[in-house]
Amino acid sequence: MKKSRSTEIELAVHPDVLLDEAALFAAAVRAARARPGDVKRVRVLRRAIDARRGRVRMQLRVALDHDDSDDLEAPAPPDLGSLGGAPPVLVVGAGPAGLFCAWELARAGVRAVILERGKSVQPRRRDLAALTQRGVLDADSNYCFGEGGAGTFSDGKLYTRSSKRGDVEEVLRALVAYGASPEILVDARPHIGTNKLPGVITQMREHLASAGVEVLFGARVVGLEREGGRVRGVRLADGSTLEGRAVVVAPGHSARDVQAWVAEAGAQVTFKPFALGVRVEHPQRFVDRIQFGSLAGHPALGAAAYRLVERAHGAGVFSFCMCPGGFIAPAATEPGGQVVNGWSPSKRNGRFANSGFVTEVGPAQIAALGLDPDDPFCGVAFQRRLERDAYDAGGGDYVAPAQRLDDFVSGRLSSSLPETSYPRPVASARLDELLGPLTPALRDAMRQIDGRMRGFASQAGVALGVESRTSSPVRFERDRESLQALGLAGLYPSGEGAGFAGGIMSAALDGIRVARAIARDLG
Repeated sequence: MKKSRSTEIELAVHPDVLLDEAALFAAAVRAARARPGDVKRVRVLRRAIDARRGRVRMQLRVALDHDDSDDLEAPAPPDLGSLGGAPPVLVVGAGPAGLFCAWELARAGVRAVILERGKSVQPRRRDLAALTQRGVLDADSNYCFGEGGAGTFSDGKLYTRSSKRGDVEEVLRALVAYGASPEILVDARPHIGTNKLPGVITQMREHLASAGVEVLFGARVVGLEREGGRVRGVRLADGSTLEGRAVVVAPGHSARDVQAWVAEAGAQVTFKPFALGVRVEHPQRFVDRIQFGSLAGHPALGAAAYRLVERAHGAGVFSFCMCPGGFIAPAATEPGGQVVNGWSPSKRNGRFANSGFVTEVGPAQIAALGLDPDDPFCGVAFQRRLERDAYDAGGGDYVAPAQRLDDFVSGRLSSSLPETSYPRPVASARLDELLGPLTPALRDAMRQIDGRMRGFASQAGVALGVESRTSSPVRFERDRESLQALGLAGLYPSGEGAGFAGGIMSAALDGIRVARAIARDLG
């Protein structure tokens, strides 16, 4: 196929231009100083919204094609062939790190068996419904555990700080091949949506299975099998064992039991600083008006988002997992612990906007809380303590303790609470007291933001508690070259729960990296 001759340029246009192909063509030709007759078509390669300095513009990277050749092949799943041989590589966890690790191993001709404590997408939906509607928690099947991991039902954001764009494109194209919208290849901050991502994950798993990769659900791993100083397999909760040429541990940020048995087996585990706070929510129309002004509601812009970073009381405070047009979800994994998260559908058309609003928890904050920063599980201990306090503050049954933002800033109990997107009830509580020494930084940061986004810390906003699972507070140390766990040869920590990722994309990238290390080790 003949490759199209193209010219790529950067372009800043009014949002109206994106709704008019002729206007976009004219703007691109003019910016490129090209003759209209020399350009056959204009394609948008990258798209971002720039709402800084009070003026909204679409920042585009476009290609001007100079002939009619069509080299734009749609992404397709790779040919994985038929995998065989035993023993396989064992992958603990079917989140993005585990799935993409098995996917990359399959591309290298290495068979894997994925062991997932939770359930596949469809039965997992029923467990989520039981939690949101009746307050019944399944500790192995919830918003964090099950096929696809925590990201499957908590938004599907694909942001990453990775500078290796080639690797990022590889993951994005794979997701499109399994059913995600091609728009994720264009958007600067791509997003699949909780209503779409489960289907994408299912198609990926079915493709892997067709090549010989097994995915075993309800298979909770409780320990490691070792021989001659090297990990050779795993033990399951039902008493059975499985042998593997290597074991990948990709547990997700909330698999505290996995973190414990990995440490007990002799791997080097350390405390990793993380962040913790509340989830804040405002009417989406408020965020649209603040960000887009008179262009709020423009069809080319969609629901507005924000990204907030402040410094207060010597600590970083920032927004996390911002969900335009989204919903707040109960994300507990342990009975008696209250946790919230957020998600958005693909259209982001809900009435509310929510975001984590969190502050750093490092050695200084841990010490101020009366915990030992040298204890690798001090962060887990703090999470668990706060989640139990939040559960009690809400009155149980995963009722969320809540406080209007003006009351959080002023330090008083809210006499009433606004409507929220949280599917369980909410109860007025002193979240400012609950968060203890973390509150001053959060409170002052809210005041600073309210100075720029007038009304952010008003009674129109509400905080729900607690946002405690932003990332893993534990890291499994690993060798920089082989990526094997320090202290346990044959064990490969990967992804968010191992301390090497912070979201779907970075977890997938780390899973691929680990798979390539294993393939090198196996020759």
